[in-house]
Amino acid sequence: MKITDIRCYLVEQPFEGDSFRWRAGLAGSGDGTPDGEVPRAAVLRMDTDEGITGCLKIGGGDAVASLVKRRFKKLIGQDPLLTEKLWHMVWEIDRVEEIHLRHLGLLDMLAWDIKSRKAGMPLYRMLGGYDPKVPVYASTVTWDTMEEYERHIKECIDEGFTAFKLHAWGDAKADAKLCRNLRRWTGEDAVLMFDGSAGWDFTTSLWFGRVLENEGFYWYEEPMREFDLRSYTKLCHDLDIPVLAAETSDGVHWNAATWIVDGALDMMRTNPEMKGGITGALKIAHLAESHGMKAQVHGMGVGQAHICGAIPNNDYYEQLVISSQQIKALKNSTHYMPIAGGVLTVPEEPGMGFAPDWAWLEKTAIAIV
Repeated sequence: MKITDIRCYLVEQPFEGDSFRWRAGLAGSGDGTPDGEVPRAAVLRMDTDEGITGCLKIGGGDAVASLVKRRFKKLIGQDPLLTEKLWHMVWEIDRVEEIHLRHLGLLDMLAWDIKSRKAGMPLYRMLGGYDPKVPVYASTVTWDTMEEYERHIKECIDEGFTAFKLHAWGDAKADAKLCRNLRRWTGEDAVLMFDGSAGWDFTTSLWFGRVLENEGFYWYEEPMREFDLRSYTKLCHDLDIPVLAAETSDGVHWNAATWIVDGALDMMRTNPEMKGGITGALKIAHLAESHGMKAQVHGMGVGQAHICGAIPNNDYYEQLVISSQQIKALKNSTHYMPIAGGVLTVPEEPGMGFAPDWAWLEKTAIAIV
Protein backbone atom coordinates (compact mmCIF):
# COMPACT_ATOMS: atom_id res chain seq x y z
CA MET A 1 0.00 0.00 0.00
CA LYS A 2 1.17 3.53 -0.74
CA ILE A 3 0.10 7.00 0.32
CA THR A 4 -1.15 8.82 -2.78
CA ASP A 5 -2.11 12.15 -1.21
CA ILE A 6 -2.19 14.02 2.09
CA ARG A 7 -4.62 16.92 2.20
CA CYS A 8 -5.66 19.49 4.76
CA TYR A 9 -9.09 21.17 4.67
CA LEU A 10 -9.12 24.42 6.62
CA VAL A 11 -12.58 24.91 8.11
CA GLU A 12 -14.35 27.26 10.47
CA GLN A 13 -15.20 25.58 13.76
CA PRO A 14 -17.31 27.72 16.10
CA PHE A 15 -16.90 26.79 19.75
CA GLU A 16 -19.74 24.50 20.84
CA GLY A 17 -20.78 23.23 24.23
CA ASP A 18 -20.53 24.72 27.69
CA SER A 19 -17.87 27.32 28.39
CA PHE A 20 -15.62 26.60 31.35
CA ARG A 21 -12.46 27.79 33.07
CA TRP A 22 -9.36 26.32 34.72
CA ARG A 23 -7.40 27.56 37.73
CA ALA A 24 -6.39 31.20 38.09
CA GLY A 25 -3.84 32.13 35.44
CA LEU A 26 -4.78 29.51 32.85
CA ALA A 27 -6.86 29.96 29.73
CA GLY A 28 -10.22 28.19 29.72
CA SER A 29 -12.45 26.80 26.99
CA GLY A 30 -11.97 27.86 23.40
CA ASP A 31 -8.66 28.46 21.66
CA GLY A 32 -8.24 32.18 22.30
CA THR A 33 -9.63 33.33 18.96
CA PRO A 34 -10.66 37.01 19.39
CA ASP A 35 -14.34 37.91 19.70
CA GLY A 36 -15.94 38.37 16.31
CA GLU A 37 -13.69 35.81 14.66
CA VAL A 38 -14.39 32.11 14.18
CA PRO A 39 -11.79 29.52 15.25
CA ARG A 40 -10.29 27.41 12.47
CA ALA A 41 -9.78 23.66 12.53
CA ALA A 42 -8.02 21.28 10.17
CA VAL A 43 -9.56 18.17 8.66
CA LEU A 44 -6.76 15.88 7.49
CA ARG A 45 -7.11 13.26 4.78
CA MET A 46 -4.60 10.57 3.81
CA ASP A 47 -5.45 8.69 0.58
CA THR A 48 -3.96 5.38 -0.53
CA ASP A 49 -3.67 3.43 -3.76
CA GLU A 50 -6.07 0.82 -2.30
CA GLY A 51 -8.88 3.33 -1.88
CA ILE A 52 -8.70 3.33 1.93
CA THR A 53 -8.72 6.82 3.41
CA GLY A 54 -7.56 7.94 6.84
CA CYS A 55 -8.97 11.10 8.38
CA LEU A 56 -9.04 13.16 11.55
CA LYS A 57 -9.92 16.64 12.78
CA ILE A 58 -7.84 18.91 14.98
CA GLY A 59 -7.77 22.53 16.11
CA GLY A 60 -5.08 25.00 15.16
CA GLY A 61 -5.99 24.78 11.51
CA ASP A 62 -3.62 27.35 10.05
CA ALA A 63 -0.54 25.80 11.65
CA VAL A 64 -1.56 22.31 10.54
CA ALA A 65 -2.19 23.48 6.96
CA SER A 66 1.30 25.00 6.86
CA LEU A 67 2.85 21.79 8.17
CA VAL A 68 1.07 19.69 5.56
CA LYS A 69 2.11 22.01 2.74
CA ARG A 70 5.75 22.39 3.73
CA ARG A 71 6.64 19.01 5.25
CA PHE A 72 4.09 16.22 5.17
CA LYS A 73 3.54 16.25 1.39
CA LYS A 74 7.04 14.83 1.07
CA LEU A 75 5.84 11.59 2.65
CA ILE A 76 3.51 10.76 -0.26
CA GLY A 77 4.59 7.40 -1.66
CA GLN A 78 5.34 5.86 1.73
CA ASP A 79 3.51 2.77 3.02
CA PRO A 80 1.04 3.85 5.76
CA LEU A 81 0.98 0.31 7.14
CA LEU A 82 4.64 0.71 8.15
CA THR A 83 3.62 2.90 11.05
CA GLU A 84 6.93 2.55 12.88
CA LYS A 85 8.90 3.72 9.83
CA LEU A 86 6.51 6.59 9.16
CA TRP A 87 6.70 7.64 12.82
CA HIS A 88 10.48 7.87 12.68
CA MET A 89 10.35 9.85 9.45
CA VAL A 90 8.11 12.43 11.16
CA TRP A 91 10.46 12.40 14.17
CA GLU A 92 13.29 13.35 11.80
CA ILE A 93 11.17 16.22 10.45
CA ASP A 94 10.67 17.36 14.06
CA ARG A 95 14.43 17.76 14.53
CA VAL A 96 14.41 20.97 12.48
CA GLU A 97 10.71 21.83 12.47
CA GLU A 98 10.09 21.54 16.25
CA ILE A 99 6.57 20.33 15.52
CA HIS A 100 3.90 21.44 17.96
CA LEU A 101 3.28 18.88 20.71
CA ARG A 102 -0.27 18.28 19.49
CA HIS A 103 0.77 17.90 15.84
CA LEU A 104 3.67 15.45 16.14
CA GLY A 105 1.37 12.43 15.96
CA LEU A 106 -1.04 13.58 13.24
CA LEU A 107 0.27 11.39 10.43
CA ASP A 108 0.67 8.46 12.80
CA MET A 109 -3.01 8.63 13.75
CA LEU A 110 -4.00 8.87 10.09
CA ALA A 111 -1.88 5.80 9.35
CA TRP A 112 -3.39 3.81 12.23
CA ASP A 113 -6.86 4.82 11.03
CA ILE A 114 -5.98 3.28 7.65
CA LYS A 115 -4.32 0.26 9.23
CA SER A 116 -7.37 -0.50 11.36
CA ARG A 117 -9.73 -0.12 8.40
CA LYS A 118 -7.48 -2.33 6.25
CA ALA A 119 -7.51 -5.07 8.90
CA GLY A 120 -11.22 -4.69 9.61
CA MET A 121 -10.40 -4.71 13.33
CA PRO A 122 -10.94 -2.20 16.14
CA LEU A 123 -7.77 -0.36 16.96
CA TYR A 124 -7.51 -1.51 20.58
CA ARG A 125 -7.34 -5.15 19.43
CA MET A 126 -4.61 -4.34 16.91
CA LEU A 127 -2.59 -2.67 19.66
CA GLY A 128 -2.67 -5.81 21.78
CA GLY A 129 -6.17 -5.85 23.23
CA TYR A 130 -6.64 -5.88 26.99
CA ASP A 131 -10.18 -4.93 28.01
CA PRO A 132 -12.82 -2.93 26.08
CA LYS A 133 -14.64 -2.10 29.33
CA VAL A 134 -12.78 0.80 30.90
CA PRO A 135 -13.67 2.43 34.25
CA VAL A 136 -14.08 6.21 33.95
CA TYR A 137 -13.25 9.01 36.35
CA ALA A 138 -15.18 12.27 36.38
CA SER A 139 -12.64 15.02 35.78
CA THR A 140 -13.96 18.41 36.87
CA VAL A 141 -13.48 21.79 35.33
CA THR A 142 -12.97 24.71 37.73
CA TRP A 143 -16.30 25.87 39.08
CA ASP A 144 -16.75 29.16 40.93
CA THR A 145 -18.11 27.95 44.26
CA MET A 146 -17.93 25.06 46.70
CA GLU A 147 -21.67 24.60 46.21
CA GLU A 148 -21.22 24.04 42.47
CA TYR A 149 -18.58 21.39 43.11
CA GLU A 150 -20.83 19.59 45.56
CA ARG A 151 -23.85 19.66 43.24
CA HIS A 152 -21.97 18.41 40.18
CA ILE A 153 -20.04 15.74 42.09
CA LYS A 154 -23.31 14.37 43.45
CA GLU A 155 -24.77 14.41 39.94
CA CYS A 156 -21.81 12.31 38.83
CA ILE A 157 -22.40 9.89 41.69
CA ASP A 158 -26.02 9.56 40.56
CA GLU A 159 -24.72 8.61 37.09
CA GLY A 160 -22.62 5.79 38.53
CA PHE A 161 -19.19 7.40 38.83
CA THR A 162 -17.01 6.12 41.68
CA ALA A 163 -13.76 7.92 40.76
CA PHE A 164 -13.27 11.70 40.68
CA LYS A 165 -10.48 14.15 39.85
CA LEU A 166 -10.44 17.77 40.89
CA HIS A 167 -9.25 20.73 38.88
CA ALA A 168 -9.49 23.45 41.51
CA TRP A 169 -8.79 27.18 41.94
CA GLY A 170 -5.02 27.31 42.41
CA ASP A 171 -5.30 28.64 45.98
CA ALA A 172 -3.68 25.95 48.12
CA LYS A 173 -5.71 26.54 51.28
CA ALA A 174 -9.04 26.78 49.45
CA ASP A 175 -8.15 23.77 47.34
CA ALA A 176 -7.28 21.79 50.47
CA LYS A 177 -10.73 22.51 51.91
CA LEU A 178 -12.27 21.38 48.62
CA CYS A 179 -10.33 18.11 48.75
CA ARG A 180 -11.53 17.42 52.30
CA ASN A 181 -15.09 18.13 51.23
CA LEU A 182 -14.75 15.87 48.19
CA ARG A 183 -13.89 12.94 50.46
CA ARG A 184 -16.92 13.75 52.61
CA TRP A 185 -19.25 14.00 49.58
CA THR A 186 -18.07 10.78 47.92
CA GLY A 187 -17.42 8.52 50.91
CA GLU A 188 -14.38 6.54 51.96
CA ASP A 189 -14.54 4.01 49.09
CA ALA A 190 -14.39 6.51 46.22
CA VAL A 191 -11.15 6.85 44.27
CA LEU A 192 -9.98 10.48 44.32
CA MET A 193 -7.31 12.36 42.39
CA PHE A 194 -6.09 15.96 42.29
CA ASP A 195 -4.61 17.87 39.34
CA GLY A 196 -2.56 20.92 40.28
CA SER A 197 -2.27 22.04 36.64
CA ALA A 198 1.38 22.96 37.22
CA GLY A 199 0.57 25.96 39.40
CA TRP A 200 2.82 25.68 42.47
CA ASP A 201 6.42 25.75 43.64
CA PHE A 202 8.05 22.88 45.51
CA THR A 203 7.19 24.10 49.03
CA THR A 204 3.48 24.49 48.29
CA SER A 205 3.43 21.23 46.35
CA LEU A 206 4.91 19.34 49.31
CA TRP A 207 2.46 20.84 51.82
CA PHE A 208 -0.51 20.12 49.59
CA GLY A 209 0.62 16.56 48.87
CA ARG A 210 0.44 15.81 52.58
CA VAL A 211 -3.13 17.10 52.64
CA LEU A 212 -4.00 14.63 49.88
CA GLU A 213 -2.28 11.80 51.74
CA ASN A 214 -4.41 12.50 54.81
CA GLU A 215 -7.55 12.21 52.68
CA GLY A 216 -6.44 8.99 50.98
CA PHE A 217 -6.20 10.36 47.42
CA TYR A 218 -4.99 7.90 44.78
CA TRP A 219 -2.72 10.24 42.82
CA TYR A 220 -1.29 13.76 42.84
CA GLU A 221 -1.01 15.13 39.33
CA GLU A 222 1.29 17.78 37.86
CA PRO A 223 1.63 20.15 40.85
CA MET A 224 4.62 21.95 39.26
CA ARG A 225 5.74 22.84 35.75
CA GLU A 226 7.50 19.89 34.14
CA PHE A 227 10.96 21.39 33.70
CA ASP A 228 12.46 21.15 37.20
CA LEU A 229 12.95 17.38 37.47
CA ARG A 230 15.04 17.76 40.62
CA SER A 231 12.06 19.23 42.47
CA TYR A 232 9.84 16.43 41.17
CA THR A 233 12.41 13.88 42.37
CA LYS A 234 12.44 15.45 45.83
CA LEU A 235 8.63 15.52 45.89
CA CYS A 236 8.38 11.83 45.02
CA HIS A 237 10.93 11.00 47.72
CA ASP A 238 9.17 13.04 50.42
CA LEU A 239 5.58 11.94 49.73
CA ASP A 240 3.83 8.58 49.92
CA ILE A 241 1.03 9.48 47.49
CA PRO A 242 1.96 8.58 43.87
CA VAL A 243 2.98 11.62 41.80
CA LEU A 244 1.63 11.57 38.23
CA ALA A 245 3.54 13.70 35.72
CA ALA A 246 5.07 14.14 32.24
CA GLU A 247 1.75 15.19 30.66
CA THR A 248 3.09 18.08 28.62
CA SER A 249 6.77 17.23 28.31
CA ASP A 250 8.23 16.91 24.82
CA GLY A 251 10.40 14.06 23.56
CA VAL A 252 7.94 11.13 23.78
CA HIS A 253 9.50 7.95 25.25
CA TRP A 254 13.05 9.32 25.37
CA ASN A 255 11.89 12.11 27.67
CA ALA A 256 9.71 9.68 29.62
CA ALA A 257 12.77 7.50 30.25
CA THR A 258 14.58 10.47 31.80
CA TRP A 259 11.72 11.03 34.24
CA ILE A 260 11.85 7.37 35.26
CA VAL A 261 15.65 7.25 35.62
CA ASP A 262 15.61 10.41 37.75
CA GLY A 263 12.82 9.06 39.99
CA ALA A 264 10.80 12.19 39.17
CA LEU A 265 7.40 10.47 39.01
CA ASP A 266 5.55 7.42 40.29
CA MET A 267 2.99 7.24 37.47
CA MET A 268 3.45 8.22 33.83
CA ARG A 269 1.07 10.16 31.59
CA THR A 270 0.49 9.04 28.01
CA ASN A 271 -1.80 10.42 25.32
CA PRO A 272 -1.93 9.93 21.52
CA GLU A 273 -2.68 13.61 20.94
CA MET A 274 0.34 14.90 22.91
CA LYS A 275 2.86 12.06 22.77
CA GLY A 276 3.37 11.42 19.09
CA GLY A 277 0.19 9.63 18.11
CA ILE A 278 -0.82 6.03 18.75
CA THR A 279 2.74 4.80 18.24
CA GLY A 280 4.26 7.30 20.68
CA ALA A 281 1.58 6.74 23.31
CA LEU A 282 2.10 2.99 23.11
CA LYS A 283 5.90 3.32 23.40
CA ILE A 284 5.45 5.27 26.63
CA ALA A 285 2.90 2.79 28.01
CA HIS A 286 5.21 -0.18 27.42
CA LEU A 287 8.20 1.71 28.80
CA ALA A 288 6.28 2.44 32.00
CA GLU A 289 5.12 -1.17 32.27
CA SER A 290 8.70 -2.42 32.00
CA HIS A 291 9.46 -0.34 35.12
CA GLY A 292 6.44 -1.63 37.05
CA MET A 293 4.70 1.69 36.56
CA LYS A 294 1.21 2.80 35.59
CA ALA A 295 0.74 4.70 32.31
CA GLN A 296 -2.41 6.71 32.95
CA VAL A 297 -4.07 7.81 29.71
CA HIS A 298 -4.73 11.54 29.65
CA GLY A 299 -7.68 13.31 28.04
CA MET A 300 -10.74 12.37 26.04
CA GLY A 301 -11.15 11.02 22.53
CA VAL A 302 -11.39 7.91 20.42
CA GLY A 303 -7.62 7.47 20.32
CA GLN A 304 -7.42 7.67 24.11
CA ALA A 305 -10.23 5.12 24.45
CA HIS A 306 -8.43 2.61 22.24
CA ILE A 307 -5.16 3.04 24.15
CA CYS A 308 -7.11 2.48 27.40
CA GLY A 309 -8.56 -0.74 25.98
CA ALA A 310 -5.19 -1.96 24.72
CA ILE A 311 -2.86 -1.75 27.72
CA PRO A 312 -2.87 -3.39 31.17
CA ASN A 313 -1.23 -0.57 33.15
CA ASN A 314 -3.87 2.15 32.80
CA ASP A 315 -6.63 2.49 35.41
CA TYR A 316 -9.22 4.86 33.94
CA TYR A 317 -10.54 6.80 30.98
CA GLU A 318 -10.76 10.53 31.74
CA GLN A 319 -14.12 12.22 31.17
CA LEU A 320 -14.39 15.96 31.63
CA VAL A 321 -17.58 16.99 33.43
CA ILE A 322 -18.76 20.54 32.85
CA SER A 323 -22.49 21.07 33.48
CA SER A 324 -25.56 19.27 34.77
CA GLN A 325 -26.92 18.80 31.25
CA GLN A 326 -23.64 17.42 29.92
CA ILE A 327 -23.21 15.02 32.86
CA LYS A 328 -26.68 13.56 32.34
CA ALA A 329 -26.10 13.17 28.57
CA LEU A 330 -22.98 11.01 28.90
CA LYS A 331 -24.99 7.79 28.96
CA ASN A 332 -27.03 8.75 25.88
CA SER A 333 -26.90 5.91 23.36
CA THR A 334 -26.49 8.39 20.49
CA HIS A 335 -23.16 9.44 21.95
CA TYR A 336 -20.34 7.75 20.02
CA MET A 337 -18.76 6.45 23.23
CA PRO A 338 -21.49 6.42 25.86
CA ILE A 339 -20.49 6.18 29.51
CA ALA A 340 -22.95 4.21 31.60
CA GLY A 341 -22.52 3.29 35.25
CA GLY A 342 -19.08 4.85 35.29
CA VAL A 343 -17.80 2.56 32.51
CA LEU A 344 -16.84 3.29 28.89
CA THR A 345 -17.07 0.61 26.19
CA VAL A 346 -14.33 1.01 23.59
CA PRO A 347 -15.77 1.10 20.03
CA GLU A 348 -15.60 -2.13 18.05
CA GLU A 349 -15.73 -0.39 14.65
CA PRO A 350 -12.48 -0.23 12.65
CA GLY A 351 -10.80 3.15 12.40
CA MET A 352 -10.70 6.25 14.57
CA GLY A 353 -14.40 7.04 14.30
CA PHE A 354 -14.28 10.16 12.12
CA ALA A 355 -16.17 10.12 8.80
CA PRO A 356 -16.57 13.58 7.23
CA ASP A 357 -18.66 14.51 4.21
CA TRP A 358 -15.86 15.06 1.70
CA ALA A 359 -18.09 16.53 -0.99
CA TRP A 360 -19.38 19.12 1.46
CA LEU A 361 -15.83 19.93 2.60
CA GLU A 362 -14.70 20.44 -0.99
CA LYS A 363 -17.38 23.10 -1.35
CA THR A 364 -17.16 24.81 2.04
CA ALA A 365 -13.53 24.65 3.18
CA ILE A 366 -11.78 28.01 3.55
CA ALA A 367 -8.73 26.51 1.90
CA ILE A 368 -7.54 23.08 0.75
CA VAL A 369 -3.86 22.22 0.85
